[in-house]
Order: sequence, then structure tokens, then C-alpha cells
Amino acid sequence: MLETIPSPAAMAELLGQPLFEVWQALCAAIDESYEMDRVWNTGGRDWTYEYKYRRGGKTLCCLYARNHCVGFMIIFGKAEREKLEEIRSTLSDAVCRRYDEAKTYHDGKWVMFEPNSSAEFDDYMKLLAVKRKPNRKPQSPSPRAAATR
Repeated sequence: MLETIPSPAAMAELLGQPLFEVWQALCAAIDESYEMDRVWNTGGRDWTYEYKYRRGGKTLCCLYARNHCVGFMIIFGKAEREKLEEIRSTLSDAVCRRYDEAKTYHDGKWVMFEPNSSAEFDDYMKLLAVKRKPNRKPQSPSPRAAATR
């Protein structure tokens, strides 16, 4: 775990403003659907930072940051890979290609995406749902707001 969490300004400087906005939007999409613990770490030899979404000792996904690059990784176990095949037809060709090209290790298939826009976020959320059902209810308008329409 990192002793000092990077500030938004430091992340914007590292990634560049456009990719920092992608990072923020992806985090917001995950946060909207999942109540998870979030852990900052060093990014190992290839990345500056790792931002991990975990719950109950299991990792949902990780975001990675380095100079002008965002990484988004999901590791699929065997049962999850079987579930993914069931929804594969609903995913974009680019996401399927990245999945197919990912290396499978003894502990699962490690799929790394490098988003530069929010274009694939809907697919990412489908992939996360294969790993774990969303545990947050979508925000619905309050009864008072609905009554004023």
C-alpha cells in the first residue's frame, strides 16, 4: 500500500488532462455499481500506480497509471471465462480481440485494456458483472423529484 496517495493534480500531471478525465470517468462508473474497498499501490516495474478494487479478499479489477497511459485489468478465472463466452456476442470486436489476445496463466486470464476514451466502458461494466454482480442499486430519482415533473 502506498504511504502517500497521489493527489488529483499529480494524477492529471502524470496522465495528462484527457486521460485523467478517462480515469475519473472509469472510476465513477465502477463506483456507481460497486461498493468496494480501494487500495493504492506502486505499479510494479511497468506502471507508476495501481488502484485496486477489492472486497472480501477478492479483486474485482485494477486501474494502472503511468506517463500518459491508463491501464484497466480484469483477471478471469475458469468459471468466469465460461460466463464471458455467454455474453461475448454483446461485446465489441475490440474488447473481444483484447480478451482473445490476453495470456492465460495458472490463476486466470489476465486482460489488460488501455482506454483512451469512454467508448468501451459499457463493455467493461459487462465484464465486471461476469466477475461479480453489481452490489449498488442504481440511483433513482427521489419521489419528490418525480412528483414535480
